[in-house]
Amino acid sequence: MGVPVHTLTLTEFLEWENEQPDRHEFFRGETFAMVGGRRGRGRVIANLMRHLGNHLDESPCQVFSENMKVQVGDEAILYPDVFVTCDQRFTADDIVFTAPVLIVEVLSPTTQRYDRSEKFAIYRKLSALREYVLIDPETRRAEVFRPQADGSCMYFDMTEHGRLVLESIGFELPLGLVFKGMESDGVEGAG
Repeated sequence: MGVPVHTLTLTEFLEWENEQPDRHEFFRGETFAMVGGRRGRGRVIANLMRHLGNHLDESPCQVFSENMKVQVGDEAILYPDVFVTCDQRFTADDIVFTAPVLIVEVLSPTTQRYDRSEKFAIYRKLSALREYVLIDPETRRAEVFRPQADGSCMYFDMTEHGRLVLESIGFELPLGLVFKGMESDGVEGAG
């Protein structure tokens, strides 16, 4: 999370942010400008969107990417990198979702600490959330956290198994496909 740029109410933030050319997150009255991502992060998001979208086709669930907002109570509006909702209450015009079952954050050096701590603590307040996934393009790691009814979380390191397993939506994907297209990182002329 960056430096706050405004202090607003949730309603004021939603009105203000919808008029801005750039994205901002909201937490307890403060707004934070979102920064751009790297190629590896974008590649992972695109791969996940494609495979999750295909998996969820013909199901009541839908996958969304970093341009859609998730609201956590009255205290936060966040932009997950990828999320899945099975909530049938939304319409085609909705811009804010409140019941994701799965949230994926693709880590970067600047957001890793925040995604692992404060942001995860905020997301855990979502009653519908069944899995929180952290994917690191640099180390090729995939970690899954499954909130439990007692408030604890079960942790699964998917890296060692070579597969991303998401129980919340009955989905499995080899990690090679999660990171596909990143093989040319650092190769001259790769674009």
